[in-house]
Amino acid sequence: MSTDIIKTLIIGSGPAGYTAAIYASRADLKPVLYTGMEPGGQLTTTTEVDNFPGYPNGIDGPKMMEELKAQAERFGTDVRIGEATSVILSKDLNKNHEIIIDHEKKIFAKTVIISTGASAKYLGLESEQKLIGGGVSACAVCDGFFYKDQDVAIVGGG
Repeated sequence: MSTDIIKTLIIGSGPAGYTAAIYASRADLKPVLYTGMEPGGQLTTTTEVDNFPGYPNGIDGPKMMEELKAQAERFGTDVRIGEATSVILSKDLNKNHEIIIDHEKKIFAKTVIISTGASAKYLGLESEQKLIGGGVSACAVCDGFFYKDQDVAIVGGG
């Protein structure tokens, strides 16, 4: 098992992860960002993002994530493909945290930012898959606006 010692480790590559990476890079905290199993997060499956500041006309989710990644890399973030499979946080401020990547690479980090986001959970119905993005949503906060003054059914709430 190989080991690295990192000043600032960011786990997750959605908007929160890349925003943390941009700020950490600009503060010379030498961030390393591990993408997780879904590089770019949920927004890579979103066709239109209308509720993120800075995009008054909306933006395609995958395009937005490409731009955030490019901006983080421009400031010096080291973006790596891999999933944190174990995180052991140290209670001692003088000791590093221990993270395992892909069950095999051990990393020690002074600071860990966990921005792993969320994963949509669907019922698994055939008709449900056909209607994702056209009536079936996994984010009431994101998509509730589109159903204003309409009857809706909500299942779950993970």
